[in-house]
Amino acid sequence: MEFDLEAILQTFLAECEEHFAKMEEALVALETNPDNDKLLEAIFRGAHTLKGNASSLGYPKVAGFAHAFEDLLQRFRNHQLAVTQARITLLLHALDAMRQMVPEAIAGAEELQAQHLDLLHQLVSGDAGESSIPQNSPSANAPRRPFGRRQADATAWMERAGTIRVDTQKLDRMLNLAGEIAIAQGRLHQALEQSSGEKSEALEAQDQVERLSLELQENIMCVRMVPVGPTFRQYIRTVRDVAQDHGKSALLNLQGEDVEVDVSVIEHLKDPLTHMIRNALDHGIEKPDVRKSRGKDPCGTITLKAFHEGANIVIQVSDDGAGLNRNKIIERAKVIGAIAEPEKLADQELFRLIFEPGFSTAEAVTDMSGRGVGMDVVRRNIEALRGSVNIESELGYSCTVTIRLPLTLAIIEGFGVGIGDDTYVLPLHAVSECLEMPASERSHDRPQGVINLRGAPLPYIRLRNWFELSSPRPERENIVVVELDGAKAGLAVDSLQGARQTVIKSLGEQFKDLPGISGSAIMGNGRVALILDVTALMREVIRSQGNLSSRASNTNRSTGIESLNCNLAQYH
Repeated sequence: MEFDLEAILQTFLAECEEHFAKMEEALVALETNPDNDKLLEAIFRGAHTLKGNASSLGYPKVAGFAHAFEDLLQRFRNHQLAVTQARITLLLHALDAMRQMVPEAIAGAEELQAQHLDLLHQLVSGDAGESSIPQNSPSANAPRRPFGRRQADATAWMERAGTIRVDTQKLDRMLNLAGEIAIAQGRLHQALEQSSGEKSEALEAQDQVERLSLELQENIMCVRMVPVGPTFRQYIRTVRDVAQDHGKSALLNLQGEDVEVDVSVIEHLKDPLTHMIRNALDHGIEKPDVRKSRGKDPCGTITLKAFHEGANIVIQVSDDGAGLNRNKIIERAKVIGAIAEPEKLADQELFRLIFEPGFSTAEAVTDMSGRGVGMDVVRRNIEALRGSVNIESELGYSCTVTIRLPLTLAIIEGFGVGIGDDTYVLPLHAVSECLEMPASERSHDRPQGVINLRGAPLPYIRLRNWFELSSPRPERENIVVVELDGAKAGLAVDSLQGARQTVIKSLGEQFKDLPGISGSAIMGNGRVALILDVTALMREVIRSQGNLSSRASNTNRSTGIESLNCNLAQYH
């Protein structure tokens, strides 16, 4: 009988990582609840299974290391040794070592590394000593990623019963095909309606095919959805290790682990979550003696929460630490000249300054903070996902960072607008309302202006001027009011085309950095519509009112748009 060894080894790797993740989570929990026999039994079962699988596949060194790991757990079970922080740290380091040993054994390594032998001796003796993290183990500064070169997304380790692992590129291709079918159906439907005044049998059949196509598209999207829990749980160990390295004590509380989101969104969430959690540990959570003097639990809590809100997923990172110090932020804003008279800003507006590049209230540069990079990365990554980020804080008690993201990056709920013969799409969630351009503003052709919106000033820009389009300006114009994080701005357009759901198409490397454009979509008539980056456009509205825009940027933007329109002409 022939065996597919590669398939067997891939299954072995997958099962090992599943056991490692569960054991790591249970060890962190055991540290704060050392008398919990169920946790101890769960860790013991994982180690025993790892040992058996390694032995059966002919990896005696890995099996021997797992046996020593198991023996130390047995001494806990027999109450021969106490569960201490140092011994939990030793076991966590041993898990990191086994994460390296498994792929090394598969690659042909027959001996353990010197650092692994040192850990083996400590496991046998039960003396944790001053064990150090193995040189190539996962860093405490980032979520655990298994097996070095054989990294596998944590979202892929799904429950084994009744599931299979699917290459996301295949799912992307399926979704693209479903979108193309929908476009072709739209053109067919239009042709059938024009060719027959009555609803023919062919038109009824086409309507049925269209319904089935939409159902197919929805089912493909469901397949792409994965729970956020596996990604969230990676940070349990990170919080524990980073807190201890900096003389603090903190636990991670997870909520909404079953909430599902598109697999492509999950992949882009890791860096922002890492920076937000590290920021909470450094700036938020106080040291145990300080917390105790303030009447708090010496062990701080960081809560990672996910929930659905309409067509978005909301993720919150909150801590019960010191909160944001308004005076420190004002002082730092004055030093770097970030904004004039920052003390006049409301809390929400002032707190947003921490997302600016180079902005940090840390008194000294450390391995965790001080360079003003982390929260800037958070904002940039979230905005790149068509999301928004906000922050709330109560001095001395808490701080909460909230990010809102679309459930999927493959489809957009959009609002179509027209400029000349071209169509542009705005994310529907950012559209607040639409109104007709006042007659006083239509009389001139300024690229920007301000109108009165129910007693409040609303700055706006004309998109035809922004893109430097040469089509004649119509007598009637409309203003689409967009809103993000409480700030409003207006975009002047020729016509309003209403809401629509479209499959997003990438613009490719050549146009990926084009200001104000985030993608494209193919309409039912076969024409290409550009998807607008509302965040970038709102910034331009604000800059234009302050006369800060430069002619050089306008020239670059115009050149890019003209080139893009030439390349898209083939679709028209």
